[in-house]
Amino acid sequence: MPDFPADFRWGVSTSAYQIEGATTVDGRGPSIWDTFAREPGRIVDGSTGDEACDHHHRYAEDTALLAGLGVSAYRFSISWPRIQPTGAGQALTAGLDFYDRLVDGLLAASVDPVATLFHWDLPQALEDAGGWLNRDTAARFAEYADVTAARLGDRVKLWITLNEPFIHMSLGHGMGVHAPGRVLLFDAFPVAHHQLLGHGLAVAALRARTASPVAIANNYSPVRPAGDSDADRAAAAAYDALHNRLFTDPLLGLGYPDAPGVDPTVVRDGDLDVIAAPIDVLGVNYYNPTGIRAPEEGSPLPFEIVPLDGYPRTAFDWPVAPDGLRELLLQLRDRYGDALPPIQVTESGCAYDDAPDADGRVDDPERIAYLDGHVRAVHEAIGAGVPVTGYFVWSLLDNWEWAEGFTKRFGLVHVDYPTQRRTPKSSYAWFRDLVRR
Repeated sequence: MPDFPADFRWGVSTSAYQIEGATTVDGRGPSIWDTFAREPGRIVDGSTGDEACDHHHRYAEDTALLAGLGVSAYRFSISWPRIQPTGAGQALTAGLDFYDRLVDGLLAASVDPVATLFHWDLPQALEDAGGWLNRDTAARFAEYADVTAARLGDRVKLWITLNEPFIHMSLGHGMGVHAPGRVLLFDAFPVAHHQLLGHGLAVAALRARTASPVAIANNYSPVRPAGDSDADRAAAAAYDALHNRLFTDPLLGLGYPDAPGVDPTVVRDGDLDVIAAPIDVLGVNYYNPTGIRAPEEGSPLPFEIVPLDGYPRTAFDWPVAPDGLRELLLQLRDRYGDALPPIQVTESGCAYDDAPDADGRVDDPERIAYLDGHVRAVHEAIGAGVPVTGYFVWSLLDNWEWAEGFTKRFGLVHVDYPTQRRTPKSSYAWFRDLVRR
C-alpha cells in the first residue's frame, strides 16, 4: 500500500436511524423513517429501525471497536427528532446528553468526533407541515444546528450539515422508494433548494457557535454514456448535471446548473448567497459510476439508467469500479479549480452477504479487495494534485439499510441482530493494519 500524508484522516461512518434503535427513549419523536417503515411493502424484509444495532445502549462497546480499529475519526449522525421531537422548540436535554456521552467517549479513545446533522431522519411533524417542500424547514434546520452546536460545538472536530441531499431528493421525493415516499419526479426541485438553503443557514449558525470546520457530504457518481450517439451523450450530460452538479455548483458560488427540473421561481433574492457560504471541506460519498443512455420515446425522463457491464458486482448489484473514484476526484478538481475546498471521502463501502463460519469467523475478502482498490484510487488522485485529506469507510457496523432493511451488510463488524453480538470481520483487521501503517 502506498504512503499517505501523516495527517491524513482515516475514519468510519454510520448514521443515527440505521444503528441507534431506542426510537421512543427519552422523549424522541417519530421521524419520517419510523412512519415509512411501518407502511406495508415499503421495506424489503418488513423490518423497522426500532432496535437496529441498539447503538444507543451499546455506544461504549462500539467506541471500543473504534479504538481497536485505530481510526482517527468517527463520522456519526445526530437524530434530529432525538434533539427536537417536533423539529422545533426547546432541545431535549436527554437527547443531547446521549451525544454528549458519545463525544466524550470518542475523545477519550483519541477518536475525532465528526457529526452529521441530517442523515435523512426528518422529524415527522415537519413532514406533516410540508417537509423539505416547505421553505420554513430550512429555518427550522438552522435552529436545530444552533441548539446542537451550543452543546457539542466545543468538542466536535468537523460538522457536516447534510448527507447526500441528492439521494434524499431523488429517492425520497422523486421516485418514492425512500421516506417520505413522495413521487414528484422533477417537481421535487424545491426539496433540493430548501435543503441547500437549510445548509447555508446552518453554516451561519455553526460559525456563530464553534470554530470547528464545516462541510456537506454529497453523493457523486461519474456518468458514462452507454453509446457514442449524440443522444446518449446528451442524456449523460443531463444526468451529470442533476446528480453531480445540482448540489455542488451553487455551493461553490456558480448558481444552479442547467439541470432537469430546476425552477428559478423557487429561488428568492439572496438565497444563492446564503447557499454559497464558504465551507471548509467537501464531503464526497462514492459507491459506483452510472451508465446512461437516451430514453425511449415518451419517457418522462431525459435519460435512462442502464447497467455497466464488465465489473464485479456487490450484493446490491452495484459495479465495483475503484477507478471511478479516481475519475470523480479528478473531475471535481478540473470542474471547480481553485473554488474546490479540501475533500474528504466521507463514505466508501460495499455490501456483501457476510456470515460467520463454523468457528465464528467472518471472512470478507471481497470487501478487502474493494477497500484496497478504492484507497489506491484516492492515493492516485492525491498524486495528481487533488486535495484529498481523509477517507471514511461505510460502515463500522452492519446496520438497517433503509428500504432494504436488514438484508444488506456493509460493516467492518458483523452484527447478529437477534443477539446484537458484534464480530469484527477480516476487513476490520485489514483496515486496522492499513491505518497503523
